[in-house]
Amino acid sequence: MTPDDSKTWLILIHQLPPKPNALRVKIWRRLQQVGAVAIKQSVYALPLSEQSREDLSWILKEIVEGGGEGSISETRFLEGLTDKQVIALFQSTRQSDYEKIIQEARQLHTAWASGLGDPRDPALKGPAQVSRLRRRLDEVTAIDFFQTPEQGTAETLLQELAAKGSGEPSTAPVDLEQVSRPQGKTWVTRRNLYVDRLACGWLIRRFIDNEAVFKFVRGPRYVPQPGELRFDMFEGEFTHEGVRCTFERMIQRFQLQDQALVPLAEIVHDIDLKDKKYGRSETSGFSALLAGLVASHPDDEQRLEEGIRLFDNLYTYFQRRKGEHSSPKQGESL
Repeated sequence: MTPDDSKTWLILIHQLPPKPNALRVKIWRRLQQVGAVAIKQSVYALPLSEQSREDLSWILKEIVEGGGEGSISETRFLEGLTDKQVIALFQSTRQSDYEKIIQEARQLHTAWASGLGDPRDPALKGPAQVSRLRRRLDEVTAIDFFQTPEQGTAETLLQELAAKGSGEPSTAPVDLEQVSRPQGKTWVTRRNLYVDRLACGWLIRRFIDNEAVFKFVRGPRYVPQPGELRFDMFEGEFTHEGVRCTFERMIQRFQLQDQALVPLAEIVHDIDLKDKKYGRSETSGFSALLAGLVASHPDDEQRLEEGIRLFDNLYTYFQRRKGEHSSPKQGESL
């Protein structure tokens, strides 16, 4: 990134009195609420906008009124810290926020799917639980300045829970005859591709539809046009089901028997669902490669093409290790 391409940031530098400690806690919480991240001790950043300037100005006012000092400035990082590193800090913080919501939503989904109760039963307060998660998600989304990939997963999960709570079907029926190894279709998914959508894109291109065209849309809800199939989207033709991610479901739906897909699907499952179900040794390394891919390629078309190369390499690795099967403790097949 050249200096002309670099972003402009708002920086709050402050110094707080040692006491009272309540002021320090208050200011920290306020900075968290507006989405600021610490780039050094007592130095916080936000992307430049009028809203960010207003938020930091109010916080600075509270700091001064509490006996502290501070200043707000606009800056560009030309040496040392890079824009990519700062954006990664924002995304890492929001990722943690989303993962907490995703984990709670999955627990609720599992409880309802296991028959522990009817989400429409007033005693379970299903709609209230979903509404609480929705409020939390809206709060996080409002300060997600760089579209963290987990946002779409959380959104889709909450929409599925809301549908279950209202008694509506959570997924659209699929005609297996019509979608059996389709060719030349337009495959639609959410923007800001990450592990499950990248894996599905690779699977579609390599095993299902070698003439596939991909379309990336902003929201999780999308009404398909003729010739379009949705994947990893709420009410999509191919999406999460129970404890399986979309990649696992597509392998199952198209009855793909390639043994090298088994360990690959286990890795995708653990990265996407974050439940450490399989615990393969390759998972953490591949997760790091995907994180680097996302940071390096904000454009989804380029990200998919580079992602396909990554999955090609991992697939070839498992192909060469013929005879490798899932660990006996897993006891499940795709």
